[in-house]
Amino acid sequence: MQRTLLLIPHELAGIPVFGVGWLLLVLLISLAIRLGVSKLRGLSPVEILSREWLLWTAMVAGIVLILPRVELTNLDGMPVGMAIRGYGVMLLLAVGTAVWLAAYRAKRRGFDKELIYSVAPWAFAGGIVGARTFYVIQYREKFNVGTWGERLIEILTFTQGGLVVYGSFIGGVLAASIYLYRKKLPWLKFGDVVVPCMFLGVFLGRMGCVMNGCCYGGRCEDHAMALKFPPNSPVYTEQKLNGELLGFRFDPESGRITNVVPGSLAAQKNIRTGQQVTFLDHDANSLASAPRDIPAEDARTGIVATIDGQRMRWEPSELPDTALPVFAAQILSSVTALLLCITLCLIPDSKLRDGTVMMLGFAGYAVLRFVLELIRDDEGGQFGTSLSISQWVSICVLTGALVGLCWIYLANRNPSSVQKNAAKLD
Repeated sequence: MQRTLLLIPHELAGIPVFGVGWLLLVLLISLAIRLGVSKLRGLSPVEILSREWLLWTAMVAGIVLILPRVELTNLDGMPVGMAIRGYGVMLLLAVGTAVWLAAYRAKRRGFDKELIYSVAPWAFAGGIVGARTFYVIQYREKFNVGTWGERLIEILTFTQGGLVVYGSFIGGVLAASIYLYRKKLPWLKFGDVVVPCMFLGVFLGRMGCVMNGCCYGGRCEDHAMALKFPPNSPVYTEQKLNGELLGFRFDPESGRITNVVPGSLAAQKNIRTGQQVTFLDHDANSLASAPRDIPAEDARTGIVATIDGQRMRWEPSELPDTALPVFAAQILSSVTALLLCITLCLIPDSKLRDGTVMMLGFAGYAVLRFVLELIRDDEGGQFGTSLSISQWVSICVLTGALVGLCWIYLANRNPSSVQKNAAKLD
C-alpha cells in the first residue's frame, strides 16, 4: 500500500506553495510568457486575454481558493502539504491507456481516431460522476457528518478512493451515448471498439485500489494470495474496531465475546469467551504524543475498550505493525480484467454483428464481478439477502447483456461489415 506517492510541502523558503505563493507566481509568469510569445507572433495581448481570460481566471481561483482547502493538515489543524495520491495517479494512467487502446482499435474498425479523443472527455466526466455518485449513495452514512461544506469537499475528494466500477460504467456509457446520439454515430459498433478498453482501465484502476488499501477481500490465512495492510489503512481500522486485531471476536448485537485467540493481545489481558464488550473505539489520548510534522491521517491511535465493566487500553506501539491477512481481491480483479480485455480484443469483431463484443464484455465482467464479491468483505447483503449491491447489479447487467445479444441476433438485422469510409465528426 502506498496511499501518498508524494507530499508537496506547504511552504518553500517560508512562502506558501498554494494560495498566494509559489504556484500563483509560476502561473503569472506563464501568463506573461504566453502574452510575450503571442506579441512576437503579431497577436495583441488584449486579444489573447479577451479569448482566454476565463481559463486563466479559473486557474487563479483554483490556486488561491480551492487548493489551500484540500491541503492535508496535522493534528493541530495546520496545513502540512498537498498529497499526490497513488490512487489518483493510477486512475489517470488507466484513463490514458484506455483512450490510447480505443484510438488504435477505432482506426482498425473504420472510425476516425479523433472521434475517440472527442468522446473521451464526455465518457471520463460521466464515469467519474457515476462512480462517485454510486459510492456516495451506497455509503451515504459516511457523508452525513459535518457541515454541508465539509460534506461537499468530502464527496468531491474522489482521488483518495471511493469510486465504484459499476457506477463508472453506467455514467461513462450514458455520457458517451448522448454524444454519439447528437452526432448520429453508430452506437453498437462504437461500443465494440471501446468496451474492451474499459477493462484495461479497470486493470490499472484496481492497482490503484491496492495502493489505496480499499476494495479488499475477507480474512484468510497468510498465503501467496493474501495481503497485509499497514496501520490507518481501511482494513487495519476495521480490524481494530471489530476486535480481530486484538485477537477476539464478539457479537455486534449482544456484545458477547465468542472467541479469543490464544497468545493474542486480548488473551494477555485475560479477556475470555462469554465476557461482554460495551465499548470499543480508537484511543484519542494517544494522539497527544503524536508528531506534528505529519498529516493527521498518518497519526496512529491506540484502542480503548470496556469489557465486563473494566477499562482496557492498548497503545499504538503495542498493536501489530500490519493488519491480519486478507484476500488480494484487488489483484484478482485487476488480473481478470486484463484477461477479459485481451480476450475481447482477440475476437474477430468485423465478422460479427455490431454490438456483439460490447455485450460479451458486459456479460463477462458481470460474471467476474459476481464471483469476486464472494471473497470481498466490504459490502453487506442487500434486500434481505446475502447478495451485495454489486452482485445484484451484476445480475441486472448479465440479464441486460443476454437480452441485448438476443436482440442483435434475433432481430432482422444484417451482419456487420467494415465500412468503406471512415466515420467522421460532424
